[in-house]
Amino acid sequence: MEANAFDPPEGSLRKSVGRGAVVTAMAQSVRVATQIISVIVLSRLLSPQDFGVVAMCAPVLAFIALFQDFGLTQATIQKSGIRHEEVNYLFWINVAVSAILACVLAGAAPLVAAFYGEPRVAGLVAAFGLQIMAYGLGAQHLALLTRRMQFGRLAIIDVASAVAGLAVSIAWTFIDRSYWALFAGTLTGAVLPTLCYWVSSRWRPGLPRKVAGISELINFGAGITGFNFANFFARNLDNVLIGKYWGEAQLGLYDRAYKLLLFPLSQITNPLSKVMVPALSRLKDEPDRYRSAYLRVMPLILLVALPGVAFATAMSDVLIPFVLGEQWRASASIFLALGFAGLLQPLNNPAGWLFVSQGRSGDFMRWGIITAVTSVAAFALGLPYGALGVAIAYAISEYLRTPFLWLYVGKSGPLQAHHVLRAATPFVLGAHLALAAIWFIKPLLPQQHVIGLASGAVLAYLITIVIALAFASGREALREALKMLPARLPAATPREAQ
Repeated sequence: MEANAFDPPEGSLRKSVGRGAVVTAMAQSVRVATQIISVIVLSRLLSPQDFGVVAMCAPVLAFIALFQDFGLTQATIQKSGIRHEEVNYLFWINVAVSAILACVLAGAAPLVAAFYGEPRVAGLVAAFGLQIMAYGLGAQHLALLTRRMQFGRLAIIDVASAVAGLAVSIAWTFIDRSYWALFAGTLTGAVLPTLCYWVSSRWRPGLPRKVAGISELINFGAGITGFNFANFFARNLDNVLIGKYWGEAQLGLYDRAYKLLLFPLSQITNPLSKVMVPALSRLKDEPDRYRSAYLRVMPLILLVALPGVAFATAMSDVLIPFVLGEQWRASASIFLALGFAGLLQPLNNPAGWLFVSQGRSGDFMRWGIITAVTSVAAFALGLPYGALGVAIAYAISEYLRTPFLWLYVGKSGPLQAHHVLRAATPFVLGAHLALAAIWFIKPLLPQQHVIGLASGAVLAYLITIVIALAFASGREALREALKMLPARLPAATPREAQ
């Protein structure tokens, strides 16, 4: 198979990115809604202890999963003119590594259970090896679909997998109302998309054969893996420490607050990387178009995400008992603290698109190490004060890191820190002011839960938009948002869709 068989048709970049952004946003809105429904419904069907047991397994699974991909999907997406032989070689690396890691996971299960002093963890950790294998078998097929910019198919698969996973988890509670219901849903969410990737990509691997020049792809992937390895500690050590020193009840409260707020935020930016990384990779030799493409998308992410975070943070004491139930009220203060980190994460998470698309996997790894060191220090400082202390310390560390991140990103490449500052300030500032305003006027809002929450959400978006209108860059971003409304899409020019 020729290299260009793995690429989208010539001249389709602008159209593919425009349509891809729209369908990915639509699919992700459905997926985020499904995840929020999952949190709400399953929180009422299962106990905090059930979620705590699964949360104890999550860091171990995330650590093992760091090595199964080895950054090779990003290597397939980013490389110019990749060949069938190279993809085939990377596929077999993914499969072999996944099989080894599944065995390692099974062997480590008793040790993990002993660490937590919770015997139920052992069987669950071993069972997660099936999920590792499913991901490994579909990694290169997913990469090829992404490289070809077949975003419509990927969106359908993503939504179907999320809905199927939730349905299986709920159905399982009628068989066994325990943490195994959560496992059944996550396994469904791993196996179903892999089957769909194989069917949709139409690429089939051959026998494993060594390929000359493969080291370039592996070295690139090693940099991505280095970042993921460091980032693991920033994203998971908080769960380990809380579970070890404060028990599954505190961990369950922290986990629900994290999943309800920060996880949906990552699910807004991460799927868009499927659109932006291949598009930016093809524009890396055209600095002006590269910069323009990024600065058009980033403010739109902030416009969609930040007012919602501001509203949820300000009204956490009303929101949490309303959506999760009164038994989760203690999670509201943790949610409030994490909400401040949530006001910066939609800005910071897309920085990874820039590192990867510019081929700067080494810089990406080094930033991951900085993030890990500062996050672990924050967890250690907050741990004596329980889950709430960890959440507060983590939020503070996010504010301290942000300016250094964008200075580091801008040290090379077409995008500098001042570009990001100009584009992001209207929405970041607007969201912070919206949070403060809602916090102070909250006693004046209608006392009925639904009406009060809806009023707070509307106010958050209105205040953020009004603040954004005071800035030229904010007005420009809002005009771009209007152009993306369905009624205007047919009239979009090629330049608007680039």
